[in-house]
Amino acid sequence: MEQKQEQKQELKKNLGAVTAMATVVGSVIGSGVFFKPQAIYTATGGAPGLGMYAWLITGIVSIAAALTFSEVAIMIPKTGGIVAYLEEIYNPMIGFLAGWVQILLFYPAMISALAVAGGQQMAFFIGDGYVAPVAVAMIIIIIFLNSMGSKIGGSVQVIFTVCKMIPLILLMIFGFVRGAGTNPVFTPMVGEGLSPMVVLGQLMIAILFAFEGWTNVGAIAGEMKNPGKDLPVAIVGGVSLIMAVYFIINLAYLWVLPASELATLTAPASAVAVKIFGKLGGQIVSIGIIVSVFGSCNGFILSGSRVAYSLAAEGKFPFHKTFAKLNGAQVPANAIMLVGGIGAFYALSGQFNLLTDLAVFSSWTFYTLTFIGVIKLRKDRPNALRSYKVPLYPVVPLIAIASGIFVIINQIFLAGHRSTVISIASIIVMLLGLPAYMIIKKRL
Repeated sequence: MEQKQEQKQELKKNLGAVTAMATVVGSVIGSGVFFKPQAIYTATGGAPGLGMYAWLITGIVSIAAALTFSEVAIMIPKTGGIVAYLEEIYNPMIGFLAGWVQILLFYPAMISALAVAGGQQMAFFIGDGYVAPVAVAMIIIIIFLNSMGSKIGGSVQVIFTVCKMIPLILLMIFGFVRGAGTNPVFTPMVGEGLSPMVVLGQLMIAILFAFEGWTNVGAIAGEMKNPGKDLPVAIVGGVSLIMAVYFIINLAYLWVLPASELATLTAPASAVAVKIFGKLGGQIVSIGIIVSVFGSCNGFILSGSRVAYSLAAEGKFPFHKTFAKLNGAQVPANAIMLVGGIGAFYALSGQFNLLTDLAVFSSWTFYTLTFIGVIKLRKDRPNALRSYKVPLYPVVPLIAIASGIFVIINQIFLAGHRSTVISIASIIVMLLGLPAYMIIKKRL
């Protein structure tokens, strides 16, 4: 019943460009901007230049990606998102592997990374040494809230989406007002002996985490009055606004603390807040950041569990009968516990940057296949009805494809031992989906 209601809502064409733009901004802005300076300036060797430019470069890549992705999302208006798109563009096996990786890697890694970030932030109140326990506790609380019903999970999301803007605004304004502004911002580009291209790949992996959420434009498109005209405006305007916010707040960080110091801090935004407002003011901003993290984590448990439920309901996931069950509150509690439980297991690592890199690599493998799918669909179905076409075709899709390939190759071969291990582990998990698919195919 709930699914039918959702489908009816998607058919209502009542969103204009401004509302859609606000939805894009709300979906994307999360916690990455508060925690990623450490990974960024560690990669640059403590130099600020390329780190700042990388926010702009990655923003442009995200615009190209979202514009390209939207053509597929509108042309294939099926529930299931990228799983359904890849199944129709290529074959059911590719679609299954996308869902398999989303359930076992992408969503749990995003959930655990956010929870670990919350644990790092809580260190300002309870001291170091509790990151993993706090992260696991946060996930368990969110699992419990979401299992009580979709209204509660949805209400949590709305409240926390509003609250997360408060620390952003405070840091942007008072960083410039009270910061000294004496630290270098655009030079040097990278530290001595580092390759700018290799570093850029590492930076893009780090920053793409902060831009994650643009895939939601597919759902937005289904509710727009005139997607062909308004969707590019919503995407370019929304992601450009996000890019500006990210650039300005990182400029504000450097206005207060040098890049070399930000590279050493697991909670850089809180350190900046303490420098600006003092200990009490810094703690208040830290509470706002924890609220933001909690809301983002809730959103990924909410959406990730629906991917698991959707695949299970179609009989396309191991133990499908268990994960397709709805509880008394008419929510997929078992699917929520599956995705959240894997996330809690990953959170035991306590490694924020490792987990975000895992999430980005696992997702961009299939995003890139979707970008290629736009060109494939243009060739396979030249006469198909397209209410929206990616602008400047094929330039924009080629930018998205080239960026995806660059991120993947850099992560596997160039970004260092840890990145290579993460990538290989991600590929192994994906390949384990092949025997699972064969078993499920026989049953179907």
